[in-house]
Amino acid sequence: MARPEEKANAMMNKWVKMREAGNQPYRPNRAKRPNLASECDHLDDAERYRRQILREIADLISKIQNPGLGEHLLRDTNDEINRKLREKASLEQPDSTIGWTEFYRN
Repeated sequence: MARPEEKANAMMNKWVKMREAGNQPYRPNRAKRPNLASECDHLDDAERYRRQILREIADLISKIQNPGLGEHLLRDTNDEINRKLREKASLEQPDSTIGWTEFYRN
């Protein structure tokens, strides 16, 4: 019976061979979200960024509902929510270059 280290090395070798063979699936750069929607090249990336923004907006809304929040922090949080909403709206605009449709109806 093989040891765990040997099993791990065998799996690593299989993965390296697959990667070198060019069978690696598309993995978008997940390091940083672009500020402009026009910088998105793939529909999957744009949808993932939109979901990220929605989660961040929901977190900020739950933070702003705290009655003990000071006025300065309240205004900063509100400004950040407005910034995220503008960013979300730019992602929702239709772009014919990558073939996505509108997320909302007028």
